[in-house]
Amino acid sequence: MKKIPSFEVNHLDLLSGIYVSRYDQFNDCTLTTFDLRFVRPNVEKVLSTGVIHTIEHLGATFLRNHASFQDKIVYFGPMGCRTGFYLIVYGKFKSRDIVSLIIDMLKFIIDFNDDIPGAAERDCGNYLDHDLKGAKDASEKFLKILENLTEKNLEYPN
Repeated sequence: MKKIPSFEVNHLDLLSGIYVSRYDQFNDCTLTTFDLRFVRPNVEKVLSTGVIHTIEHLGATFLRNHASFQDKIVYFGPMGCRTGFYLIVYGKFKSRDIVSLIIDMLKFIIDFNDDIPGAAERDCGNYLDHDLKGAKDASEKFLKILENLTEKNLEYPN
């Protein structure tokens, strides 16, 4: 069976960053899938389920309420390997096009000090597994990377 493209990415050389994972065309609509790689695969400790779950709730809330992007957001959710997230948006974008959006999302998470949206038994399938402090710490770490981006943090390694 043929490998899917995301399994062709050299994870040995992959750094934390923002990458275009793929473009998909549906009729006259282009979807861009971004790989938001919070931690370096197979080098750094993966995000705990509580951390990744909290970032998912806060990130999705921020993105779906963003003045400029709310109508472009298709999906925001964690990678199974727990090293980051996928963000799917309507339109054809490059990694640099969303850096400020992701920086704003991270600042929202870092500054958040309220009840986590959707973290109630009625609203969530695992409402007890959240870690706001850990989500803030992971967001601060990723923010430092995004504030000092190089092309190696924006283009997949060969």
